[in-house]
Amino acid sequence: MTDYLYLNDYYLQTSEAKVAEVRNGTGIILDRTCFYPGGGGQPCDFGAIACKGVDYAMGEVRKENGEALHIVDKPGLNVGEAVVLQIDWPRRYALMRMHTAAHVLGSVAFRSGALITGNQLGVEQSRFDFSFENFDRAAFDAVVEKANSFLSQPIGVKSYDLPREEALANPEMVKLAGALPPSIAILHIVEIPGVDIQADGGTHVRSLSEVGQIKLLKIENKGAKNKRAYFALA
Repeated sequence: MTDYLYLNDYYLQTSEAKVAEVRNGTGIILDRTCFYPGGGGQPCDFGAIACKGVDYAMGEVRKENGEALHIVDKPGLNVGEAVVLQIDWPRRYALMRMHTAAHVLGSVAFRSGALITGNQLGVEQSRFDFSFENFDRAAFDAVVEKANSFLSQPIGVKSYDLPREEALANPEMVKLAGALPPSIAILHIVEIPGVDIQADGGTHVRSLSEVGQIKLLKIENKGAKNKRAYFALA
């Protein structure tokens, strides 16, 4: 199983690893990785894998049976070789800011009666899907304003692990509609004290003061109760 280093340090930009398996020449399994393999609405990291003076560009990494499969641009890596990983940091950091902003926005919306049904993070803008029984644009603008009031404060973001049963005893732990896979016994928790707490395996900034302010771009109707909001960060 791959050791996911980013869970212990979201700001880790480079790391060393060994090639554990090569699939079809360009699919690389490493013993450990700082690359985020995507999930929960956050895209995977981009970057490069270096070995013996050769750089292999990596534009995709994904989880397969608990392992991280890194897709590089050319063959040449072999089992047992030591490699150095380098994340496309500006892209990753932009997604970290977006992810933390989505947690704050989602928490405020949840407390206002919305059921969060999904999200898709992007570097320039992100999407936020929710169901609101009696949707009112002015009320949602107030949600954004409240979220931005939190984002103007230097509130720290904490992360830690909890047993599944203990974590899910907190009704605010999982705000997305639908349950987490029952196979996950230990949940990684992201907590913003006084603002939000969720089971989440993505990457985040250390403080809300790093995020900026949410700028609501547009809201689309996706059904009688279902809405889709697009936002950017300023």
